[in-house]
Amino acid sequence: MKLTFSAADEAFREEIAGWLRDNLTGEFANLKFRGGPGDEHMFPAERKRWEQHLAAGGWTCVGWPKEYGGRGASIEQQVIFFEEYARAGGPGRVGHIGEGLAGPTLIAFGSDEQKQRYLPGILSGTELWCQGYSEPGAGSDLANVRTRARLDSATGKWLISGQKVWTSLAHESDWCFVVARTAPDSQAHRGLGFFLVSMHQPGITVRPIEQLTGTSEFNEVFFDDAVAADIVGAPGDGWKVAMGLLGFERGVSTLGQQMQFQNELDDIIRIAKANGAASEPSIRQRIAEAHTGLRLMRYNAMRMLSGSERGQPDSSALVYKLHWSSWHRNLGALAMDVLGPEADIIDAAPYELTRLQSLFLFTRSDTIYGGTNQIQRNIIAERGLGMPKEAKGR
Repeated sequence: MKLTFSAADEAFREEIAGWLRDNLTGEFANLKFRGGPGDEHMFPAERKRWEQHLAAGGWTCVGWPKEYGGRGASIEQQVIFFEEYARAGGPGRVGHIGEGLAGPTLIAFGSDEQKQRYLPGILSGTELWCQGYSEPGAGSDLANVRTRARLDSATGKWLISGQKVWTSLAHESDWCFVVARTAPDSQAHRGLGFFLVSMHQPGITVRPIEQLTGTSEFNEVFFDDAVAADIVGAPGDGWKVAMGLLGFERGVSTLGQQMQFQNELDDIIRIAKANGAASEPSIRQRIAEAHTGLRLMRYNAMRMLSGSERGQPDSSALVYKLHWSSWHRNLGALAMDVLGPEADIIDAAPYELTRLQSLFLFTRSDTIYGGTNQIQRNIIAERGLGMPKEAKGR
């Protein structure tokens, strides 16, 4: 496991830290530390402009190969980028699904024509993406998707019909990658396709889902014979492509996520010192446990990223979602206990939540979305440890 950085890496750190210091100013100054978990609804137009400003500075898609417009940054430099971005208070990225998921998937599985068509918009920050995986009956169990894709013999185009749910930023996105069933009688992971669908067309309806925080960062999306612009791979390859994408989801950006967690923990510690909560032994113990858990999270992520010469996480990535989601949920509870009676007070009806109140409410969902903790434990047992598969009811 590599835990040190070279002189060239540190020069890279100085470059990105300096750029962020010089550019998170003026019209972007109010975006600092905004747009994170529970705050994704804030400043959408400004964050879109920030995305394009990042691109103009050459700071989007830093880990992509140079032939596709990236910097070809090493794993160590990608870690540095995400760490310094979070340390500087860079706002939540509205382009992260395209940059971290759609783009790498197209680079790995897409045709040359698809790369030429879709990668430039992601790189420039002008085209935003969302993810069409979960459905009302297929959340953590992705192989149970029922959204259908049928080939129109007249046009040669695939038409998508069905419903997706918990689709983050669908209301702001230009494109969606959609897993749909190409073979009507297929079951489980067989007979799936991986489609690229424009969000700006008839046949697509986006409905916001109001969260416990009173905001609507994610949505239901309904497809009624929506035309797919492309299919990645062949019909039936959808499961392979979808699983490849999930590998990218456990990638190097996890280190940036941990820096955001560190910012939250630092805020909690500051308040605990100011209001006297830090004098309580139980609070000090929980703060120490949060610090330790975050350091363990970092070391495991570094081990995960160091284990592959191709820069893709190995099987140790299986534990990451379970670890961070449980840790983050506990951090939200700690924040409320540190705030004390102030945690129960809001400025105005119905929702004027502080950042830590929003953190607490939002983190209740961390152990559910992206694969519930129960599903994550099954994945670790079956794929990581080779244990027998969970018994299925008839």
